[in-house]
Amino acid sequence: MVEIKTDAALEAMREAGRVVAGMLAAAREAAAVGVSLLELDAAAREVLTRAKARSPFLGYQPSFAPSPFPAVICTSVNDAIVHGIPDGYRLRDGDLVSVDAGAELDGWTGDAAISFTVGTPRPEDVALIAATQRALDAGVAAAVVGHRIGDIGHAVGAEAKRAGCGLPADFGGHGIGRQMHEDPHVPNRGRPGRGFPLRHGLTLAIEPMLLSGGRDTYTTAPDGWTLRTTDGTRAAHIEHTVAITNNGPRILTAL
Repeated sequence: MVEIKTDAALEAMREAGRVVAGMLAAAREAAAVGVSLLELDAAAREVLTRAKARSPFLGYQPSFAPSPFPAVICTSVNDAIVHGIPDGYRLRDGDLVSVDAGAELDGWTGDAAISFTVGTPRPEDVALIAATQRALDAGVAAAVVGHRIGDIGHAVGAEAKRAGCGLPADFGGHGIGRQMHEDPHVPNRGRPGRGFPLRHGLTLAIEPMLLSGGRDTYTTAPDGWTLRTTDGTRAAHIEHTVAITNNGPRILTAL
């Protein structure tokens, strides 16, 4: 069931989104060569604690997962696409890191992700992150009243194709509000004019995941959570929670 939010609910989601933005900023600021992924998680937890917010990631266990998620952020490094579990891995010069974070505040949820490099960036990683950002920007630009979900997916997929990147076909964005994952599903491919109609008050997490190898295939790591490219090439993931409004798309997880 798709819930259309009131304007008051959108304001409440904006406050949750500010917490998410703070978590991502804290994790990025903490990231440096030699810093562990657990330290990034600790930095994000501190933001949650100060805001008196709850993590929708911590303890989350969907049907595919063998165990509850043990952290408040996902940290996916290099060939990891999404759902990476923070552990004792220490960041190395040139790593590409994607951090996904969520927060629940006063009953409303926000979800967003960033990708960045650590130390000396590889030019191809910079290009991949830029392509992923363009795909997100295109998806957000298509999130307007009168369009449909397929218009968002088409916009994201067209940018990925233009960049020569792959997309994991089974993963994409989602509705969001009282829960982190709500209807409708927001695929990163789509046909214009198809799918659920976009109305004022609909809130979506739009999240392109681009694979630099140009292939769409991925595999699940032994931890049962982390998705990795099958060919070992790198991936990037950028996401925002977006409200469709009569005044155009409104990003709720910006700083």
